[in-house]
Amino acid sequence: MKKKIVLGFSGGLDTSFCVKYLSDELGYEVHSIIINTGGFSTEELKKIEEHAYALGVATHTTYDAREEYYSRILRFLVYGNVLKNDTYPLSVSAERVIQAIAVADHVKALKADAVAHGSTGAGNDQVRFDMIFNIMIPDVDILTPVRDLKSSRQEEIEFLKKKGVRMNFEKSVYSINKGLWGTSVGGKETLQSNGLLPEEAWPTQLEKTGDEELVLHFEKGDLKGVNDKMFDSHVKAIEHLQSVAAPYAIGRDIHVGDTIIGIKGRVGFEAAAPILIIKAHQALEKHVLAKWQINIKKQLSDFYGNWIHEGQLLDPVMRDIEAFLLSSQRHVTGKVYLQLMPYRYVVKGIESPYDLMSAKFGSYGEMNKGWTGEDVRGFSKIFGNQTAIYHSIENRKDEKEN
Repeated sequence: MKKKIVLGFSGGLDTSFCVKYLSDELGYEVHSIIINTGGFSTEELKKIEEHAYALGVATHTTYDAREEYYSRILRFLVYGNVLKNDTYPLSVSAERVIQAIAVADHVKALKADAVAHGSTGAGNDQVRFDMIFNIMIPDVDILTPVRDLKSSRQEEIEFLKKKGVRMNFEKSVYSINKGLWGTSVGGKETLQSNGLLPEEAWPTQLEKTGDEELVLHFEKGDLKGVNDKMFDSHVKAIEHLQSVAAPYAIGRDIHVGDTIIGIKGRVGFEAAAPILIIKAHQALEKHVLAKWQINIKKQLSDFYGNWIHEGQLLDPVMRDIEAFLLSSQRHVTGKVYLQLMPYRYVVKGIESPYDLMSAKFGSYGEMNKGWTGEDVRGFSKIFGNQTAIYHSIENRKDEKEN
């Protein structure tokens, strides 16, 4: 009997090459699986399935991981207001982690002898997939034909043509990766340190003009509604917000950061819904969380985002941080008011039953209702007491030396 191998499959050139190489050259029975983390239509998934079977796979599986993606990763990125380098919502790196876990689970279910992915030797994805496979399925061989053979794009095309494969071999000017938490865009402009992506490079074009009022409803940190529309699914809420905001061309930027393999990388992205959710959530937290909750949470969230980016979701420290983040969301409930305009947005304010800025406690810079002037006079002395002692000793020391 042929050995079974599970291949993480996207339907593009690299994974199509992997199917034919693994089956025809290495003799494996190939079982392909595509992990839907958003960005695919039903028609697109159907075409990918048809293409997989045309290439000769034994079975093809489409796994909808969107709700799992939210519950295991995205909600904690929201709770932590995670933007890598204060810019990037981890659009691709977060979904690769959940895809690798789902592929490993499929390997277990099929009792496969090996697992494969189409990563090259040049980027982060190879580390994320390899590492998670080594943790979850340590006794299963990992094959990476594109990386191991150092195949060029043209060599892959020639190999597939010899095998009689018919597909679109033309390379797009810009590489696009679309998912629930945003779309990455790579091109010649992102391969250098200076230069913006042109308007035509962005998958979502500006379609709306003027401005639009928007209300986001949060319940314990989770987006539950957009305007007057409430959702029983977090995924549906995100997808609906994306449909409303994306035509304003909001959430475009270029991220520069450190890759896992030690080089700098630059990538464009558009993420209207993720950016609006994170910024609205952060505005709400400023009103309902105490000072040191915000301070400590920022430190943990930065670490969490960086560790997710590097594929380390399975590190047990992540469960500890998630427990803190979940606890911090007890009072993060309320409405956030935004205004959308072409290419930009404004957070106008919030309403929450847990608002610590409530007027019944006083108005900053105007009046207070919880203490007297004499209370503040005494508090100020005590609050600076240790520093006053320090400077008193310093002054006496300086006087002796002079």
